[in-house]
Amino acid sequence: MAEEGYLNNFYQGGYSSLKPGYGDLFTGYNVSAGSLGMTTDPRTANILKDASSKLSSGVKHIELALVSPEIFDSIPKQHFKEINRLGKLVGSTISVHGPVMDSAGMSQQGFSEAAREAEERRIADVIERSHEINPEGNINVVFHSAEGIPGTEWQPTPEGKKAKKIIAVDRKTGQMIPIEAEQRYYPGQNLENPEFSPPEKELEIANRSQWANKIDQVFFNKERADEILNKNGVQITHLIEDLKEHNINPESLTPTQQEVWRHYVAAENYLQDVHKTANELFSTAYKYGTEEQRTMLKNLSEKYKENLGQNPNPLNESRAMQDLLNSMKAVTPDLYVPIEKFAVEKSSKTFGNAAFEAYKKFKDKAPIISIENPPAGFALSTGEDLKNLVKASREQFVKKAVNTGISEQQAREQAEKLIGATWDVGHINMIRKQGFGNKELIKETEEIAPYVKHIHLSDNFGFQHTELPMGMGNVPLKEMLEKLPEKDVKKIVEAGNWWQHFQTNPLKESMQGVGSPMYMFGSGPNWNQTIGLQQGYFSGYGQMLPPKNYQMWGSGFSMASLPTELGGQMPGGGRMSGTPME
Repeated sequence: MAEEGYLNNFYQGGYSSLKPGYGDLFTGYNVSAGSLGMTTDPRTANILKDASSKLSSGVKHIELALVSPEIFDSIPKQHFKEINRLGKLVGSTISVHGPVMDSAGMSQQGFSEAAREAEERRIADVIERSHEINPEGNINVVFHSAEGIPGTEWQPTPEGKKAKKIIAVDRKTGQMIPIEAEQRYYPGQNLENPEFSPPEKELEIANRSQWANKIDQVFFNKERADEILNKNGVQITHLIEDLKEHNINPESLTPTQQEVWRHYVAAENYLQDVHKTANELFSTAYKYGTEEQRTMLKNLSEKYKENLGQNPNPLNESRAMQDLLNSMKAVTPDLYVPIEKFAVEKSSKTFGNAAFEAYKKFKDKAPIISIENPPAGFALSTGEDLKNLVKASREQFVKKAVNTGISEQQAREQAEKLIGATWDVGHINMIRKQGFGNKELIKETEEIAPYVKHIHLSDNFGFQHTELPMGMGNVPLKEMLEKLPEKDVKKIVEAGNWWQHFQTNPLKESMQGVGSPMYMFGSGPNWNQTIGLQQGYFSGYGQMLPPKNYQMWGSGFSMASLPTELGGQMPGGGRMSGTPME
């Protein structure tokens, strides 16, 4: 026992090549320091000072966190060019996190096409200004897929997941309505055991009910008009044509005939309004219907034309409209759709158009749009949603490009190059508050993996949108990064809450969390093993070697020669010589 105690004091658990997983922060996945980057402080427009401060720690990549539209517009255009020079000076690459906005044009008041177009113009402006930072390359510009829009609420099941509540959007008005599961009680059934209707079925019921109500209202108005026409038209049938052609002056009619004529004209005008409403419903059904429903509507249109005949009159029109409405009742378009479907439709138009405008201006040097998943719980935050948005945005790009004479093959190549995804591992981790775990997180990551061009690293505990260095929360980083592409993909550390509360550079903690090798070629220890290195330096005998000599002249690897950001003793060291740029 004495010998064991002696050995413990003699060897304090320092570096051992047999312990590559050493350290409490290590996530189990090794990331080279060369692929890591840091963000600037999103609260400041002084990007020159803040970026140079981050670069002085030796970080390879910088992302300008310009998430506030006001902050972004507070940056002089000359500073973007200066950032380009700074990046060249220290051999660093720069990316941009654009202002957080809702690309779909949604707000709490609903959808607005004018708002969507305004956001498209802003995104195009951000892309154009970001191009100044790297005019010779394809700078990554990150935008959230959506902002502030509530999404579908999910709950775990043995089979995977099911919707607990759907946020539906009226495609005509843009208004949002929540649709939840219902217990439905029907006559003749066991009322002690009501039927359970999930949100998806409730959405179908809402669509059927809304459509049936619209058709029934037209039927009611048409029948009222028909009644008046039939009742009054028979009394002046022989006069109607001459009255319409103004061959007979209505004043020449008997008082009874004049009264009948007034009723007839009013009913005919009423019927025209009915026809107008029916035409609008037909247009709505065709616009929002499926391909199968559109085929049915085309056939109904031809039949309606035949029923009108060569010389349509109000009664013939009424009968033709009757047949049309009866048939249209069986065609139920999606008047309400889940907000994810609606947002993909609108946001893809925004991103696809903006990407194409950038391509027209900058060709092969156009910036890359990397669409990021917002915190889980908001719309377009899952891997499937983000995948659908990227694919739809690329299709919109191709559509625009082909219309200008570009070949479809070239358009698709450029679309895949210029539109991709940013996967934020901390944002998706927040599905834990809905009851999900590591299995679902990995599945979501697999879904989006083929489209990822950029990665955001932040850790949290799954309930609040906090940003800590990796290894300080419960994000299963190893399992997620194993599903994501490694080559040419930058990993940007977002640690806003660490900066806020602890006010130190989290670079060392981040490299410990991802086990970055200390040396370029990967030989030797990793950063997660630095605690062991510091413990064993004096070997229990006190200070034996002159630290000032090592501090001044260097010593290979020495904690004294490293800047404080990396756990050393040199204040403000690094490539910028400790003097941040103002």
